Amino acid sequence: MLTLKVITEETDDVIRRLAKKHFDGKQIIGEIIELDKKRRATQAELDNAKAEANNLAKQIGQLMKEGKKSEAEAAKAKTAEIKESTKKMDEDLKNFETEITNRLLVIPNLPNELVPEGNGADDNLVVKEGGPKPNLGPDALPHWELAKKYDIIDFDLGVKITGAGFPVYKGKGARLQRALIDFFLDNAREAGYLEIEPPYVVNQASGYGTGQLPDKEGQMYHCNVDDLYLIPTAEVPVTNIYRDVILNESELPVMNTAYSACFRREAGSYGKDVRGLNRLHQFDKVEIVRIDTPEHSYTSLQEMLDYVQTLVDKLELPWHILRLCGGDLSFTSAITYDFEVFSAAQKRWLEVSSVSNFETYQANRLKCRYRTADKKTQLCHTLNGSALALPRIVAALLENGQCEKGIRMPKALVPYTHFEYID
Repeated sequence: MLTLKVITEETDDVIRRLAKKHFDGKQIIGEIIELDKKRRATQAELDNAKAEANNLAKQIGQLMKEGKKSEAEAAKAKTAEIKESTKKMDEDLKNFETEITNRLLVIPNLPNELVPEGNGADDNLVVKEGGPKPNLGPDALPHWELAKKYDIIDFDLGVKITGAGFPVYKGKGARLQRALIDFFLDNAREAGYLEIEPPYVVNQASGYGTGQLPDKEGQMYHCNVDDLYLIPTAEVPVTNIYRDVILNESELPVMNTAYSACFRREAGSYGKDVRGLNRLHQFDKVEIVRIDTPEHSYTSLQEMLDYVQTLVDKLELPWHILRLCGGDLSFTSAITYDFEVFSAAQKRWLEVSSVSNFETYQANRLKCRYRTADKKTQLCHTLNGSALALPRIVAALLENGQCEKGIRMPKALVPYTHFEYID
């Protein structure tokens, strides 16, 4: 969440930047500033009262030694009166802090100045592209028909067992899933990321720490009895490793990678965008997470983009990178770049990765800090990216790889699949 320092010292700039995300922050920012003034005044009053009580306590002993019993009793009565008033001030202070926090939690992150203006996906900016688009001809099949033809993914069986959005992978389809997971993890380790195997459920504090709560509570699966949430991405448990942690500057950047299943309710999704593997409630993904200093975090962001590009290049997929506009930027992100690959049979671009810098927004919630060489503590910057999400990668591999022999696998993947074709 935003810091009070930024809100109170850069008020006009905060309101201006929030408007790029189509968030009108004028009223709530004003409320926070007023509450903070009251909090500060109460804190000052409380400090003065406690100081007076301490002085009276010292005087009581001296008065008793001097035999001034009545004056000592009066001082005791005054001390009791002050202590009673400080209880009310303590309660008021906690209430002000709660009210401020509740408001801070519903304010999105400030977009970086590089984020373009815009209302939605149509206004995102293509910043880079690569890989030739295959020309498959008019008889090319979409991946859901290829999955049925080669009996590798059963969508109907998933509906029977669980419901829509939970496919069953079979035979070479299951082996392809496992191959991609190992391929992505091996590449991440070779790039310097430490592999983590995280839990698939998290507590409420973890959800608040990375910003899924309260913003996306309706999109998460909630285990009511235990008050735990199924993770929407490994970003949540991995980033929360550093909640309430002070790192040394020499340890940064921290670089972690993790495979996990991901669970998303995707409430309200419908139409062509949810056909086949295009949008699922459960899917596999390998995530990369970095914790860094503010001075180096945008270098880290570029390194993450370069790394994800190596993956789509190795998979021989046509791709482009989008810089998301303000209207399409997530609640927690300061800047996001999406990788999309071209699905030749559907003739459309499919998002396979989002790489984001959250700057201090998550770190402030997490209390994730680092200690500088001169022993000062500062908030870290947090970053994460998909590297990669499997469903749409599989969709593109199936569609773009279809040929007379079956479905050709990229050369870099064959050592992991142990087959060249799905036939």
